[in-house]
Amino acid sequence: MEGKYLLLEVLKKNKVVNYNFHFVILILKKRVVIFKNMKKQYLPYITDDHLLQCIGNLYKAYAQAKSKFTKKKFYSNKVDTLKFTFDAHFNHLTEEQLINFEIKRQIDKSITNAIGTFHEEILGGIEGFEMGNKSVYDIKATDNTLFADIKNKHNTMNSSSAEALYKKLERFADSLPEATCYWVQIWATNSFNEPWKTTFKNKTYHHPRVFKISGDQFYALLSGHHDALFQLYKVLPQAITDFRKSLGSQEKQDSISALEEIKSGAIETERTIIDQIAAENFRYYLGFEEL
Repeated sequence: MEGKYLLLEVLKKNKVVNYNFHFVILILKKRVVIFKNMKKQYLPYITDDHLLQCIGNLYKAYAQAKSKFTKKKFYSNKVDTLKFTFDAHFNHLTEEQLINFEIKRQIDKSITNAIGTFHEEILGGIEGFEMGNKSVYDIKATDNTLFADIKNKHNTMNSSSAEALYKKLERFADSLPEATCYWVQIWATNSFNEPWKTTFKNKTYHHPRVFKISGDQFYALLSGHHDALFQLYKVLPQAITDFRKSLGSQEKQDSISALEEIKSGAIETERTIIDQIAAENFRYYLGFEEL
């Protein structure tokens, strides 16, 4: 019945008065399919709108990270131009390719947090769950029976950070008797869902409702689909393509402020790109004023 009401709504908007139901389905098939795509064509556990919105948020994070990566930020930790020279020759890269790779490598550090937020947004779109307060928890069940802290990789915490996280989850479990609390490792070394038993400073910690869980198991737990993370992995290329098509001419050009600034300076001073970087970073070094 839902499909029939949907079609009737489309007919109404298109001012179609006389129609044969099955015939109009054929005539207006594209419109109906577009509307259905707003539901769950990509994934069975979140709406298409929500998935595309999450992709859109990540797209903005990438664009902002690139636009905000200025020459000043690139130079802030100084640049090893001798290594650049070796890299360019031994890896068969042009200077522009080399600098572009290095800048994107540094930008990737800021993207890591955005990827973690992407998972939180996806999981928060599953019925019965929502994103949390980042300073307290990342995901919670709307009925307060589950709280989770999400890390993108298994090795993102040192011992002190892990201890602090355990104690935080333990406090949630103690204050909410119905709640199970999770340390989620989206990309872990194995697939698991088990009590988090650990030792910090020779003290053993164990709480019956504090767990550690791999990303695949957590996606399965919240969605009810055992391969939910794999489904996301498989559908992302098409969903990203569809999102970019929706941008049309509004899609931002893949330009990085730092690279453009360096290239402009090199052209003006008639230096190579690496010489330009060396001159701007080490003009106070003996001999470098000759560049």
